[in-house]
This record gives sequence, structure tokens and C-alpha cells, in this order.
Amino acid sequence: MSQPHAHDVTETTDPDRESTLTVALAFGANLAIAVAKTAAAAITGSASMVAEATHSWADTGNEVLLLIANRRSRRPADRAHPLGYGREAYIWSMFAALGLFALGSGVSITHGIQELFHAEPATDYGVAYTVLGIAFILESISFRQAYRQVRAEAASAERDLLQHALNTSDPMVRAVFAEDAAALIGLVIAFTGVLLHQITGSPVPDAIGSILVGILLGVIAVILIDRNRRFLIGEEASPQLRLAGLQAVLDLPEIERVTMLRMDYVGPRQVYLVGAVDLVGDKAEHTVADQLDRCEKALEANPHIRKAVLSLSTPGDPSLTPL
Repeated sequence: MSQPHAHDVTETTDPDRESTLTVALAFGANLAIAVAKTAAAAITGSASMVAEATHSWADTGNEVLLLIANRRSRRPADRAHPLGYGREAYIWSMFAALGLFALGSGVSITHGIQELFHAEPATDYGVAYTVLGIAFILESISFRQAYRQVRAEAASAERDLLQHALNTSDPMVRAVFAEDAAALIGLVIAFTGVLLHQITGSPVPDAIGSILVGILLGVIAVILIDRNRRFLIGEEASPQLRLAGLQAVLDLPEIERVTMLRMDYVGPRQVYLVGAVDLVGDKAEHTVADQLDRCEKALEANPHIRKAVLSLSTPGDPSLTPL
């Protein structure tokens, strides 16, 4: 593994603008898809199309919440919030995940079960296939943007793609990536349900398709809820990021050694750094506080270190060294 540098205390270049583009593109695609699927569901009466329309409306609402998360989490720190407002991203993303679970998953499963017992024949299959095809194209465009961003960030963080999608500190990117992937899988399920309905004349495959879409959304929602919960209660930085932070502290000319370092996420690509250090030389006591303050400010010059707090090491504590 290559040696991280101080500037690697981030996951990609210009990530905020990229995240905004990813969410905005997903919103536009999902809104257009939701309108088309709703019309198709009304025309065809297909249970799978109803589930897919519900799915797309849930995703559209989620993108609105994610845009709010992106905007509010980027507010600068103030006296009342010295660590900034980064954790708002996880709160609003949690709301989005809960909405996906309640609206997308709950409604799809409920409607599918109702169709099993009170089935109505579907019609105008051509409309359903056309809308599903258009939706697949639009979802693929949105997913491509999310995939491209996650892949670039994963390469920078030296992780595989799925590992980074789960562990990235940016909940907006994780949500769009997961929801778009689920949408593409859901479209395949819906297409299969409609096709089997047309071939067999039985609405059961269509109803089962609706239930399967709901289960898929439920699984995705639970994963997103759990990840946001972990970041809200405090998620420690990855070993790679922690190593980069350690190197950044050791690169300061006033620092001789580091004996303790803790880095926790306080927002997307924002960390709170706490460390214990030994200063170079044997300075007078009245100068130590000023030296530590200068070191903290030097670390905070990195835009991804929201706050740095350094204290003096206890004599005899073992040193931390980069691997």
C-alpha cells in the first residue's frame, strides 16, 4: 500500500460539487420516471407497475431530502456548533431511508399481497414495456454518475467499490448509488412480472413481482438506516485515513512524536482529530500552549479536518509510527 500524505485526508477531489451533481441528476431522472410509471400503472393495472411507480415517487422524495442534507451540512461552524453542521447530512439521509422503507417497501409489499387475493387483469402490456424500457435508460444514466463517483473515491481510498459504497462518509452518494442499483434490479423484476402475467394470464407473478420489489427496497432501506445510525453515534476514520492524519501531525516541525490519535467523522469528508504529542525540545511551560495552538491551527488549515485538539503525551507512552 502506498504511503498516504497529508492531502489524502479526503476521499476525492472536489467531492461536494460531484455529490450535488449526483443527487440532482438522480432527482431529475426519478421525477420523470415516477410520472411515466404512474401513468402506465393507471393504464395497465399491473401490480408490478404500481410498485415501481411507488418506488420512483419514494426515490424522488428521497432526493429532495438528500439535497436538503447536502445544503444544510455544508454550513460553516459557529459558536454554538464548533464542529460544524456536517452530521445534519446523516439526519436528513436517515429521514430519506425511513421514507424508502415506509413508502417504497411498505406500499409495494402491501399492494402485492392485496393483488394476490383480489387480483385484477392487466391490459396494454405494450405501454408497460415501453415505460419500463425508458425508465431503465434514465436510471442507467443516473446510476452511471453515482457509479463513476463511487469508483473514483474508492480508488483514492484504496478500497473496492462496494466496500467504499458502504463505508463512505458521504451518505448522499451512498443513498443514490444504492437506490439506483435497487431501481435497476426492480425494473428487471417488474418486467419479469408483467411478462409472466401476459404469458400465463395469471396476475400472481405480477403480484409476486410487486412483493419482491418491496422486499428489495426494504433491504436497501435497512442498510442505509444502519449506516446513517453508525455515523450519527460516531464512526472512526478508516485505517488509511487515520494513517494519513498521523503523518500530517508528524509532518509538523514542532511535533517530535505522537502517542495517541483519534479521528471521528463529523460530516461528509469532515473529521474531528484528537491527539497526544511530544513537542520538539524542552520548551518553557508558558510557551507550550501557544505551540499546541499553532499546531492545531496548522492541521485545521486542511479543509477536511474540522477541528484538531492536541495535548501533551504522558512520559513513557509508546509512540505511534506510520507503517
